[in-house]
Amino acid sequence: MGGSGSKVKGAWPFAGSGAGGDSGSEGQEDQSVARLKGTRKATPFIFTRRSSLYYDEDGDLAHEFYEETVVTKNGRKRSKLKRIQKNLIPQGIVKLNHPRIHVDFPVILCEV
Repeated sequence: MGGSGSKVKGAWPFAGSGAGGDSGSEGQEDQSVARLKGTRKATPFIFTRRSSLYYDEDGDLAHEFYEETVVTKNGRKRSKLKRIQKNLIPQGIVKLNHPRIHVDFPVILCEV
């Protein structure tokens, strides 16, 4: 858990002055969506995500794959499920139906 945060160190994408935490320095206006250093704009919305699904050798799509194996122990046959972790291809980047708000967006959405 917690792997959805930003990986960039030193650049806060929604801060007005970049990496610094000075929110009210020298008359800067408070902006809900500020710009990074330069001409790039940061948006609070996420339109794609990395999928957690995998394709197997047959082309089936699932989170996990299991194979049923028969184990003989003391003359008794018993079936077990063995998890398959090899030859799986990740689905890749998936477009979201509805845009999500970025986890690092520093705005209170609802105040109670």
